[in-house]
Amino acid sequence: MKGFFPSESCKESQLSSFNPQSWLQVERGKLSKFGSHPFDSSIESLIKIPEPPVLPFFKPVDYVQVLAEIHEELESCPKNDRSNLYLLQYEVFRGLGEVKLMRRSLRSAWQKANSVHEKIVFGAWLKYEKQGEEVIADSLATCGKCAEEFGPVDIPVQLDLDASLLGSQETLLLVTSDHVLKNVTFRIGDNRIVCDRQRIARLSAPFNAMLNGCFSESLRDDIDLSENNISASGFIAVSRFSTTGNLNEVSSNILLEILVFANKFCCEKLKDACDRKLALLITSRDDAVELMEYALEENAPVLAASCLQQFLRELPNCLDDDRVVEIFVSANKQERQIMVGSAAFPLYCLLSEVAMSVDSHSDKTAYFLEQLVNSAECDRQKMLAFHQLGCVRLLRKEYDEAECLFETALNLGHTYSVSGLARLVYIRGHQDLAYDKLSLVISSSLHPLGWMYQERSLYCEGSQKVEDLEKATELDPTLTYPYMFRAASLMRNQNVQAALAEINRVLGFKLALECLELRFCFYLALEDYRAALCDIQAILTLSPDYRMFEGRVAASQLRILVREHVENWTAADCWLQLYDRWSSVDDIGSLSVIYQMLESDALKGVLYFRQSLLLLRLNCPKAAMRSLQLARQHASTVHERLVYEGWILYDTGHCEEGLQKAEESIRIKRSFEAFFLKAYALADSSLDVSCSSTVISLLEDALKCPSDRLRKGQALNNLGSVYVDCGKLDSAADCYINALKIRHTRAHQGLARVHYLRNDKAAAYEEMTKLIEKARNNASAYEKRSEYCDRDLTKIDLEMVTKLDPLRVYPYRYRAAVLMDSQKEKEAIEELSRAIAFKADLHLLHLRAAFHEHIGDVTGALRDCRAALSVDPNHQEMLELHSRVNSHEP
Repeated sequence: MKGFFPSESCKESQLSSFNPQSWLQVERGKLSKFGSHPFDSSIESLIKIPEPPVLPFFKPVDYVQVLAEIHEELESCPKNDRSNLYLLQYEVFRGLGEVKLMRRSLRSAWQKANSVHEKIVFGAWLKYEKQGEEVIADSLATCGKCAEEFGPVDIPVQLDLDASLLGSQETLLLVTSDHVLKNVTFRIGDNRIVCDRQRIARLSAPFNAMLNGCFSESLRDDIDLSENNISASGFIAVSRFSTTGNLNEVSSNILLEILVFANKFCCEKLKDACDRKLALLITSRDDAVELMEYALEENAPVLAASCLQQFLRELPNCLDDDRVVEIFVSANKQERQIMVGSAAFPLYCLLSEVAMSVDSHSDKTAYFLEQLVNSAECDRQKMLAFHQLGCVRLLRKEYDEAECLFETALNLGHTYSVSGLARLVYIRGHQDLAYDKLSLVISSSLHPLGWMYQERSLYCEGSQKVEDLEKATELDPTLTYPYMFRAASLMRNQNVQAALAEINRVLGFKLALECLELRFCFYLALEDYRAALCDIQAILTLSPDYRMFEGRVAASQLRILVREHVENWTAADCWLQLYDRWSSVDDIGSLSVIYQMLESDALKGVLYFRQSLLLLRLNCPKAAMRSLQLARQHASTVHERLVYEGWILYDTGHCEEGLQKAEESIRIKRSFEAFFLKAYALADSSLDVSCSSTVISLLEDALKCPSDRLRKGQALNNLGSVYVDCGKLDSAADCYINALKIRHTRAHQGLARVHYLRNDKAAAYEEMTKLIEKARNNASAYEKRSEYCDRDLTKIDLEMVTKLDPLRVYPYRYRAAVLMDSQKEKEAIEELSRAIAFKADLHLLHLRAAFHEHIGDVTGALRDCRAALSVDPNHQEMLELHSRVNSHEP
């Protein structure tokens, strides 16, 4: 969900009177200059900070413990429980914002699915998550590799349901030749159908009792079936089935007649065959809507599963169809069992997530979440379902219902739901009670979390509010609201530089759209339209449909208005600006320049490709993939398109296929990008030292081809790295020096490494200092420089790393190791725990597990091992430590 949920304090009058043009007067002087006059009311509302939303996520107080429990259960649970456990793991990672881990958990749920229904639901979920990435499957297919490697596209329901839903079908027992056959005639209206009595009798127990039991029909040769809602054609097909065991060449209308008839007379094999035959006839949403009604009424699970698959295949568009929504929201427990078996909870998890991403306030979102509540079985499922529905009721201002739901979730153990209860208490005018609720949670928590202090800050003022927000940032520096509140407060007090420094602090490590939006507002208030344009163009690069000011104005509209105040750059100006920003490692500025160049530059493929590189560097993989696909779409030649396809494959883990695309491109035309891709993929995929010479040759070939200085600088930098790995330090130094001559600033890091390997630690330190001076907020540069100095300076540099980018884990590990060496075990574990509280990192968990093992805390070590294996189930060292610790468990 982009942006913010509307704040309760936001007035409807403010919404209707919003007018961005009032801040963008073409004639200067119509707005008061910042710094010379106080803010007027329009500027005050411009930097208004909405309160943070109550997130509809599963957020356990101790996520490590929950991950460990899930991993332990996965080791011993029955096969049919695994998918739901992986789903809960997914929800934990979702609450932590770990997108890659979320996808991996979903894929595990799909792989471990024990029923066709689970396969359908999790397969559809994976497909939904990979919307827009179909090019990956297409590219794999052209490489001769099955698209299944990309993930499930469709699950052919008829292939799996044989074993999963109804068991294996027995062959119908036919009457042997030495048995005397006796016919019976069935009358339907004016039609008479002659059948084999014993074969009809074998269709079901009721038929057997009727034809061979004590009923009068057992003595008759002529029986009237006219009142049983089956046509003569339908009964002819039934008679044929009693002989052949199949329903070939039967129309859909007749199949529906037979389904109802078979259900009425308990003809299980006939019903099964009819169920499967109908399931194969579904080719459209209309078919599925029509036939789902029959499937649910007649208890036809195969047909229902096929209809479900058709609906989910069309997510999210199918949820715009009221008929489909009605099927999902009106299903009772029995109908849910027919439609989706034991996978009702995963189904409604998926539907709720899709609906919330479109409109969290909508009726359909609430209906799906009601079904999620009805489908929940264990406490973890219930606390998630009640909390999510509570969040939606809160947004819809259905306060009484929201209170009951949050209370239930809290009583089940979901402490985060207290945030919803506090909001409701505050809305009803009891600020002190809201404050007390959070204070109780904080005082009763062994290790309070950042969100607790953030929530409590909403219900106090002055120094107490400031203290709570500082504590929130200390405990969880990834929370954006505290930075935004502090920055806005500083701006209102006309402390411009401090306000910008505060918002830049979070943007230095987390490219949050709401923070870019706030900085845009600051620049707008300062009438620094060039800087404002930079931020709004970065926003549009990340999210082309983003809406600002609580969703009231499209960012694209604001950009048009801001552009009126900014002098146009020529193409040459843009390239110069891009070089300047690239050289100063100003990635946000580089994004903005490229966005502007894309408006007019003919070489859109190249520019989108550059954009993707920057987005990857800024840890925005989804946006990077979108840019790569646009690069492919706008490629001007076949060989260029093949390169972008190669990068798409490489970035999604298909290294061999990426190499194949590079080679295809080179066969068509020798180009810088094709050689660069091949060298990059080969260096990353091969553990063979001998391949270094090939990589060197490829990079040299790349450098001989035409390209611009930006890319040649990267190639020289990469070539230098390969030379260092081969021990050719002089050649490496030449590469880095040549890269620096064309302003590839990051080459300072490579040159520093060369100095260090030549035992010139002081020169290495100096080289990294040059990078720090040139680059903007370069946490990685401080981290690297820390390796080239004594312990005291190392400590200072690593503290700076944590200040600039608290998500980098090496500083925590280093400080913890130093403390452990000093026999300060408790402090060492606390240092790691500080970071683990907001970042699920394998290395942090691994080291803390080792520390726990060292001090004899087997329980703590085992918990961390299991949580780490939830993060990476195949990490060899972690598996060994887990095995060793597990052997010591009582």
